[in-house]
Amino acid sequence: MKAVRYLLIAIVAVILLAVVAVAIAMAVINPNDYKPQIEQAVEKQTNLDLVLEGDIGWSFIPLGLELNNVQANLEGDRFVALEQLVAQIDFWSLIAMAPQVDTFVLSGLDANLEVNEQGQGNWTRIMPEPAEGEQPQTAEAEEEKPEDTAAKEGSSQPLNFNVNNVEISNAQVHYTDKSTGQAVTLDNFTVTASDITLGSEFPLDISFRIETAKPQFEVDGSISARLAANEALNEFAVSGLSAVFDMNGEPFGGQSVTAELGGSARANLENETATLSGFTASLANLSMTTDLQVKGFGEKPALNGKLSISEFSLKKLLSNLGQPAVETSDPEVLKALAFSTNIGGPAGKVELSDLTLKLDDTTFNGSGSYNLANTGVVFRLQGDKLNADRYLPPKAEDEAKAEAAQGNGDSASGQQTAATQDAPETDLLPLETLRTLLLDVDFGMAELIVSNLTIKEIKASTTAKNGLIKVDEFSGKLYEGGFGAQVTLDARSDNPKWTIGSDVSNVQTLPLLTDLAEVDMLSGGANLKVNVTTAGNRISVLRENANGQISFNLAEGQFRKMNLTRMACQGIALVNQDSLSTTDWGTATPFNDMRGTLNINGNTLKNTDLVAALAGMKLEGDGTIDLKQSTMDYEAGLRIVGEIHRDEACRVTEYVENVVIPVECRGNFAEDPAGLCSFDGSRFRDTLKTIAANAAKTKAKEEVDKAKAKAKEKVEEKLQEKLGDKLKGLFN
Repeated sequence: MKAVRYLLIAIVAVILLAVVAVAIAMAVINPNDYKPQIEQAVEKQTNLDLVLEGDIGWSFIPLGLELNNVQANLEGDRFVALEQLVAQIDFWSLIAMAPQVDTFVLSGLDANLEVNEQGQGNWTRIMPEPAEGEQPQTAEAEEEKPEDTAAKEGSSQPLNFNVNNVEISNAQVHYTDKSTGQAVTLDNFTVTASDITLGSEFPLDISFRIETAKPQFEVDGSISARLAANEALNEFAVSGLSAVFDMNGEPFGGQSVTAELGGSARANLENETATLSGFTASLANLSMTTDLQVKGFGEKPALNGKLSISEFSLKKLLSNLGQPAVETSDPEVLKALAFSTNIGGPAGKVELSDLTLKLDDTTFNGSGSYNLANTGVVFRLQGDKLNADRYLPPKAEDEAKAEAAQGNGDSASGQQTAATQDAPETDLLPLETLRTLLLDVDFGMAELIVSNLTIKEIKASTTAKNGLIKVDEFSGKLYEGGFGAQVTLDARSDNPKWTIGSDVSNVQTLPLLTDLAEVDMLSGGANLKVNVTTAGNRISVLRENANGQISFNLAEGQFRKMNLTRMACQGIALVNQDSLSTTDWGTATPFNDMRGTLNINGNTLKNTDLVAALAGMKLEGDGTIDLKQSTMDYEAGLRIVGEIHRDEACRVTEYVENVVIPVECRGNFAEDPAGLCSFDGSRFRDTLKTIAANAAKTKAKEEVDKAKAKAKEKVEEKLQEKLGDKLKGLFN
């Protein structure tokens, strides 16, 4: 026991002697006497020119070092400067093998980082170039060094490290890139923290200011939070986060914008888990909240939580951010947007459930998922009512005037056509992007108004894989009828191929055309079958390559603002050499059924079998429509098959029965569709020939009938004479 006691006394004595020796050395040795040697050592080992203008001080309890007014120059320019550095470590904590930083103070740091025109940073020139024949040490060489066994063995031990006080103030860093003209300045950088102990929470406050030159941009930021880290440094936590960033500059149109962050976060590197609790983020009037758990930091993380964006005005947000306003036909839209969803799913897949998206007075509900491995997207969305026209740009003033003055449509149309031809044409679709899509999307809408059309019960189903995009279903109810369509786009080549098929049943054309184009010239229940193929990625190419057929029929309808009966009666009156007495002809021509086929060959639609049943007439026609020029060249005929009107001059005689009264429809249908069709006087000559032939046949028949009657009379007279003579002889 005595030996042990003497050993302990000896150890304590040695420690005390060491402490006394250090204390005496600090009291006797003045570090300022060694400034020249320190400066020479730095200049010898580096390209820096060290200048120690201030005093160097040290203390024993706490054991510390203090530097004042230090400057390092690089190639004649100041590289870094420091007003004060204080680093103090509790001496007794070193003796106890539990180092504790008492105080760390860094004040007045000023660093200048510069990249020259060749893209080389000045910090890369701090160390001197290796001597000729000497190879610089590479990272590979560093890796080949044997590991520090002691460090390796001790790495698994928890680190017991405490800091009483950290203070960084008035720090600034200037970064200049002469190759790009960019300049970034960090100044007023301040950090304060106290009672930093592993395993316990400690407060942290940071403030700074950043300014950039390209674009001109400024940020004043402040961050306040409580941080925690375990002794193994594999688990971290942030609580009470409050971060505020005041920004202004060119990205925001010179306006000031505030962004804020708040909430708590925790991460465990060993378990690969992370959690956001009550996390909020806001930018101007946009605010987001989320609670999210992440398990797995690799390629297949598993997420669980929820995300919501509070209702906000997009127009106000853009105004707050100094961005151009979105001009809409209805100025009251884009003022109430919101989003919320639950987040979950297995590892490697993000699933959204109970998804709600609000767009003003329209609400969408649905679900979706995103596969991280193959970027596959599955989406299901159902909306109630949406008026898309409210979100379209308002009509330009000159466009509105042009529509109001349709009487001057020729010049306006010519100008518009010229402008369209002068505008450069671009590709419709990004083919490379389409080839990467993996989609399965179902979309539904209770009611949609677009281009002034009202469509109900919309269903759309789309899939995409390896550049093959299919609209398997696109259907809806439209003006007492319905429609369905299927579209296939093969984008696997640079000349994408399109296949379009559509069926329309009993869609009432009058309200449709009126709402769509303010054209009320045709009514009836429309039935269409469309089968078209084409190829290309530009509008003009698609039209040129179009090939297919459209068959149609229109039941129980009428031509409005067009009286074909009057046109036919004009021709009949000419034949009858009479004048029409009727003045009120009405403005429409009813028909029972009209049908035909449009053959598509590029920009040209050709029809050869138009047939329509009218009162006492049969409409027949053929012609072409040029979509590129928006012109029509159509010849129709009104075949007289019965009485068509009560006007005496329009009486149907044997001369006009079954003849054709010609009608022509020619001109630009984009200007005045109702004024395209009229009586065709040039073709009426052929009609007159038919009428003359009918009259000749009738006259010839009359002559034959007269000759027959006259011959009959003569025969009868002769018979009577002969019979009378015989009777006389008999009686005699």
